[in-house]
Amino acid sequence: MSETNLDPKRQEQAKIYARISRKLLLVDFLLAAIYILVWLVSGWSIELRNYLMTITSNQWLLVPVFALILGGIYFLIDLPLSYFSEYVLPHRFDISTQTIKSWIIDLIKGLLLSGVMGGILIEIIYWVLRIAPQTWWLLTALILLIFNVLLTNLAPILIMPLFNKFVPLGEDHAELAERLTRLAERANVKIQGVYKFDMSSRTKSANAALTGMGNTRRIILGDTLINEFSADEIETVLAHELGHQVHKDIPLMIVFGTVITTVGLYLASVGLNWGVRFFGLTGPADVAGMPLFALVLGAFGLITMPLQNGFSRWRERLADEYALFATGKGDAFASALTRLANQNLAEADPDPLVEFFLYSHPALSKRIRMAQNFTQSHSKVQLLERP
Repeated sequence: MSETNLDPKRQEQAKIYARISRKLLLVDFLLAAIYILVWLVSGWSIELRNYLMTITSNQWLLVPVFALILGGIYFLIDLPLSYFSEYVLPHRFDISTQTIKSWIIDLIKGLLLSGVMGGILIEIIYWVLRIAPQTWWLLTALILLIFNVLLTNLAPILIMPLFNKFVPLGEDHAELAERLTRLAERANVKIQGVYKFDMSSRTKSANAALTGMGNTRRIILGDTLINEFSADEIETVLAHELGHQVHKDIPLMIVFGTVITTVGLYLASVGLNWGVRFFGLTGPADVAGMPLFALVLGAFGLITMPLQNGFSRWRERLADEYALFATGKGDAFASALTRLANQNLAEADPDPLVEFFLYSHPALSKRIRMAQNFTQSHSKVQLLERP
């Protein structure tokens, strides 16, 4: 059954939820900025480096230990805010089904994963800093490009299963799997199967995606989507994801992100060279400059956020257009988007400035209107073509 109207009560709750979430995001950013500045201004960064140097002068050991201390203290300071924003708030608005045990397990898994991956990356960055202090930012950007490609390819089989259970759609949904497979074939996109994952174990929200690259590309559907949405609605949601593949958005976004990252790393290089003079660093590769490195990249990320989100909204809008023309089901797509807004407690019509700065997708109200306009214009064309 199609869902054609946004629920006014849910939208009122969505606005409140979004407003609180934005305030928490701002607090989190300010907390991180103050924390980093304190390390720099107080001289703690230099003192910690000097202390660690009395224990070891091995740079391969010094870098991860410094990063562990710097990041570990912030993690503990930020933990109450993370607990409130990730666990308490979603439960308060009745969109989370996750138990506290599950949340803690996910937190530990995330810490271990980010620790391993982040540790490897920071070791590589400081190694490049040591061997190429003038061009390290360019070499690092190239390394990060390779890393992102590998991560995109391996995430569906190595990382995502750490947090959710993925199983092929069974006989109960064989018709849906066949329909989505045919949709992918018409788009000339090769997939390795259609999978369901246990989204309901953590949230009442619904979602779907096309993940991976090449031989790891697969369709994944949240069980909440399968249980609550019609086959036509699911088809249009997947057609949107296929639109990204047809338009080569994954490699395009990787390249775009690499360009932004390269500029950010260059500015970090300038900042580290300045820090040598201002904070008394021994050189760009001085581990005591790690807070300055993080501060420059964080500030640059904040400044370029509207640009990155604007680029993303453009590609998402094109994917919406593809979904409409590929399926011809404007009503079903409008219904799916409406249902997503109601079920996910998503603010459909945010303030334009909020959308400009924070939204990676066009506002849901705009997307729903596009789908409805497609249906109306398509109906008019059909009437004109009748004999």
